[in-house]
Amino acid sequence: MQVTETLAEGLKREIKVVIPKQDMEAQLNVRLADAKDKVRINGFRPGKVPVGHLKKMYGKSIMADLVNEIVRERPGQILSERGEKSATQPSISMTEDEAEAEKILNAQADFEFTVSYEVIPQFELMPTNGLSVVREVVEVSEEEVNEQIEKIAESARTFETKKGKAAEGDRVTMNYLGKVDGVAFDGGAAEDAELVLGSNRFIPGFEDQLVGVKAGDEKQITVTFPAEYPAANLAGKEATFDITVKDVAAPAALEINDELASKLGIESVERLKEIVRGQIESQYGSVTRQKVKRQILDQLDGMYQFDTPQSLVDAEFENIWRQINTDLQQSGKTFEDEDTTEEDARAEYRKLAERRVRLGLVLSEIGEKAGVEVTEEEMQRALYAQLQQFPGQQKEILDFFRNTPGASASLRAPIFEEKVVDKLLSEINVTDKTVTKEELLAEEDEGGSESAEKPAKKKAAPKKAAAKAEAADEASEGDDAAPKKKAAPKKKAAEDSAE
Repeated sequence: MQVTETLAEGLKREIKVVIPKQDMEAQLNVRLADAKDKVRINGFRPGKVPVGHLKKMYGKSIMADLVNEIVRERPGQILSERGEKSATQPSISMTEDEAEAEKILNAQADFEFTVSYEVIPQFELMPTNGLSVVREVVEVSEEEVNEQIEKIAESARTFETKKGKAAEGDRVTMNYLGKVDGVAFDGGAAEDAELVLGSNRFIPGFEDQLVGVKAGDEKQITVTFPAEYPAANLAGKEATFDITVKDVAAPAALEINDELASKLGIESVERLKEIVRGQIESQYGSVTRQKVKRQILDQLDGMYQFDTPQSLVDAEFENIWRQINTDLQQSGKTFEDEDTTEEDARAEYRKLAERRVRLGLVLSEIGEKAGVEVTEEEMQRALYAQLQQFPGQQKEILDFFRNTPGASASLRAPIFEEKVVDKLLSEINVTDKTVTKEELLAEEDEGGSESAEKPAKKKAAPKKAAAKAEAADEASEGDDAAPKKKAAPKKKAAEDSAE
């Protein structure tokens, strides 16, 4: 086998491999001899089939298997011998000439193929003991715990039918039908819809006009959909809603006690407080972790400057760009709406992709040198977390990870990265700083690093999204920064249009 380097330009490599026809024929004969004792052909006793006959019958198919085996295994062996690692799966090119391919299968011509790839750049690891970070810590107050519990209690509050007029805080049960220019629109109707006045669940002006209604009232209200309303056919439009009030109910007293805890499946109100405090601390801790990690990565980014494999950068950029365009479509905005252009945005996200790839390579090298490993148990937990996100699709998810080459790497990579960060935190200078929750959750000045999550999540504007996307990508936990509220009951599709 002859191996010749035909291109060495930056990180790009191209290797020409030539296997002489006599070597191919020799390997073919070995396989034919092995098959001689295994095949059964009418007219011949076992093991007595002439090799020439076998070659005539099965030579091409065996040679085709040999060719496939060579292009599957030899590139990796060649790279290993050269002491190189390919950034992505090497590209293999062979002759497309049918006559030439026929000669190769008949061992009448040398087998030639070209391996094209980009190498993982080699770089020397810098000492990390000079790194330092400030770890912001929030002390959760009793007041904040009680505030969260009140919100939980509010979501579990019961209502009792009353005879009087609906007031702020009352629950109105109604049927409604929405129309634009006198024509009913999709999703604009509902029966037995429940709405707590003052909850601001529906579009502005809707709830205000229900104050004072009584059970049995029929009323028509007029509202205007916000200009930025997601449904383009309704955005900015004036609509009327024909409403029939079926029931008005007043809220029962808000009580925080063991009975409330019992309704939530918890043994006591004290235990409920412990759980809520733990959730708040965990979620603030997640933001602290993200900001500490960002400080580490920013410092590592300043320490390393080397060429990155363009194949990895291209793949990372496509992932970012796909998400950015999805966000724009969902928000109904354009790059111009965010004071930028598509060209400038592409350049910005390209830089972000390069940073991600470079830092990924650095963290990988640090972890490899430190002997960081991801256990099978950790992989199983990550897979279980994926299954939990897609209820009812467990089989499809399992099949994907079992049958898709490299899919398991998407589970392993974030775990590995977090373990490398843990390793670094055990070696560098960490200074704890007590801050308020507002300081912890505050965005940094535009142009600098932006916190991974905000207290109230919004769609990231393209001009800021690079920093946010980077921070979010660097924090595999992906938890909300602010303590989570109890999820509101799922609304009917009709209510979504009125909201």
